Amino acid sequence: MHRVNSILMQAPKIMIFGTAANLELWPKILPHYRYIRFLERGADRNVVVMAARRSGIPISWTSEQTIDRANFEIHFHHLKAWTKGMRVVWTFCDTRDGVLVTISHDLQFRLLPLAPIMNPIIGDFFIHNVANKTLHCMKAYVEARADKVTA
Repeated sequence: MHRVNSILMQAPKIMIFGTAANLELWPKILPHYRYIRFLERGADRNVVVMAARRSGIPISWTSEQTIDRANFEIHFHHLKAWTKGMRVVWTFCDTRDGVLVTISHDLQFRLLPLAPIMNPIIGDFFIHNVANKTLHCMKAYVEARADKVTA
């Protein structure tokens, strides 16, 4: 399974990256996120339980977050639940129209015979939808604050 969501944001790349990397902020600015609980906490690596809603359906998963500040990338590796093994990468690319923020999800299903059934359910119904909401809500948050950034 491979899914990609992206959006252009009109704010400084460092601000967008910092907002995306700050998991404590997510439930406050992303209304579809119920909570994020830290199991391990570090400067550039966290293990968290993330919980969101998709059209009222509660979902949760455990993920390792790695923040690559040098390359402006945020990596997630899902450790438990239906998406165990999934790799997620957030990238932030300067363009002349703004910062292109992209979330890529890649998952090899553990039970290959179920892949044709699970791909549209997990990939389209859950992942694509939640990632799209995440990007749109984050865009609204950073763009509303971009004018207020001072040196």
